Amino acid sequence: MRFKKHQLQNKNSLDALLEQIGTSKYVLLGEASHGTHEYYTWRAEISKRLITEKGFDFICVEGDWPDCFKINQWIKNFSNSKKNSVDVLKSFKRWPTWMWANWEIAAFAQWLRQHNENLEHEKQVGFYGLDLYSLWDSMDAIINFLEKEDPETARHAKKAIDCFEPYKARDSYASVRGDYSCKEEVISLLQEVRKKVPTYKGDREAGLNAEINSMVMKNAEKYYRAMASFGDETWNIRDSHMVDALKVIKKHHGPDSKVIVWAHNTHIGDARATDMLSHGLHNIGQLIREEFHEDGVFLVGFGSYEGSVIAGDQWGSEMQTMRVPEAITGSFEYTLHQESAENKLLIFENEKPDSVFCNSTIGHRAIGVVYDPNWEKGNYVPSRICDRYDAFLHFEKTRALHPLHVSPDEFKTPETYPFGI
Repeated sequence: MRFKKHQLQNKNSLDALLEQIGTSKYVLLGEASHGTHEYYTWRAEISKRLITEKGFDFICVEGDWPDCFKINQWIKNFSNSKKNSVDVLKSFKRWPTWMWANWEIAAFAQWLRQHNENLEHEKQVGFYGLDLYSLWDSMDAIINFLEKEDPETARHAKKAIDCFEPYKARDSYASVRGDYSCKEEVISLLQEVRKKVPTYKGDREAGLNAEINSMVMKNAEKYYRAMASFGDETWNIRDSHMVDALKVIKKHHGPDSKVIVWAHNTHIGDARATDMLSHGLHNIGQLIREEFHEDGVFLVGFGSYEGSVIAGDQWGSEMQTMRVPEAITGSFEYTLHQESAENKLLIFENEKPDSVFCNSTIGHRAIGVVYDPNWEKGNYVPSRICDRYDAFLHFEKTRALHPLHVSPDEFKTPETYPFGI
């Protein structure tokens, strides 16, 4: 395998990437952090071109289903809402709020709404969350919906939800020891909802909304039981859920539909090309490649040499703008910087190896919502880059994301694109 290198200057620099994506139905776009401006804006630009030039049908993101479904409803103007995208995104309350409630997403959501404005419903582009952290919100959403649409199933849902009461108390014996299970109740509910989805005639996509919320209940119960029992299966449970949710959404859009996925590199890059493999872990990129390779799967990683990022110093803490130090010597990002101090697009091809990125394992930076710049050496994932991705966008210097949940006096609305469009 070898790679081709292109300068990354403006949206026209993406021509080679779009050409290489070709007829792929699955395009997965990563990020090296959840708080970097350039990752969001360039993913948005790639997504716009995939939608307008290649007919992609929907976007799935590493976000909670109930919150992201609000964006989906707004960009499709389900309720003739006169709110703007900022109003919708400010309702995102769960930490880390900045991950989706930011000016960059607000600008992209506005573009999606304008794109959808004159299209028939079946042709409108959707925006959906794949994650399973929204257990209690999903419970509320499914009860509120079913009470209006299907009172009989609503009674079944309430019984299933009653089963979760022990999990609300953090110090409960059942929660800590994992002795209590709601498995049968939630699986039964999910089966009933799936059976009745075609009969639901409420809001558009009401059946899809009910089905995914039921899936969240099922898999979040499994996830939290594993977490409470100090198991090491939580990662696989979460990524498997995200893939299962994606498949349900794709089925809703039809067998020929095309999907864009936004998630962290650790979810997008094929786990088999990292040390995750030796720990028995899989991720979205691996699972999608394994199951849908005949439909065309294209994985795109993102990274930078230095800059700044929005993150917290511990889970649930106040968000901060933190410095991202220069990449450590010998890392993937350091090597790209040493070759040429410029933004660049790398496209990997199935030909004779000619690069250290393809012939060996190299450290590749990964920054989470919790970050400590002083522990930089611990933020690198050993990777075979050419096997992990099909393409990679490298930025020399990045800047922090622009969150919405700040006082209006702290800063003005930022320019949300790096190349003035």
